[in-house]
This record gives sequence, structure tokens and C-alpha cells, in this order.
Amino acid sequence: MTNEDLWAGIINLAAAKNTSCSGLARMAGLDATIFNKSKRKNKTGQLRWPSTYAIAKILNATGTSLADFAKLMKK
Repeated sequence: MTNEDLWAGIINLAAAKNTSCSGLARMAGLDATIFNKSKRKNKTGQLRWPSTYAIAKILNATGTSLADFAKLMKK
């Protein structure tokens, strides 16, 4: 599993729910900017990983299992 895989899973989950990454975050009760492209790297260009907390929140909010999310990471 890579950083890119996790971000792809989030993007694909949002698309599957007919929303944006911001909309997905709002559905989960998170800050709408948490999944913005600008937040995927820090100021020095180092990759940021989405937190397990944020992933758990979006999975719960959308009724998506971890197994189904894993499938979305590979699209």
C-alpha cells in the first residue's frame, strides 16, 4: 500500500458516492479541506498520508467496508 493508493481510494470513494473529496469530508463531519490536493504534501514536498481517523470517518459515513475501500485503491 502506498500513499498514492490511499489517495486514489479516497478520490474513487468520493466519485462512487457522486461527490467531491470535500463533499466526502463534510459527509464524515471532517473539515472540508482535509483531502485537498494542497494538503497531500507539506511545505518541503514530503508526502502527507491521510490519517486512519479520517479514513475511518469516511468509511463509516458512507457505509463502506475496509475491503471495499481497498478495491477502490486499485482503480
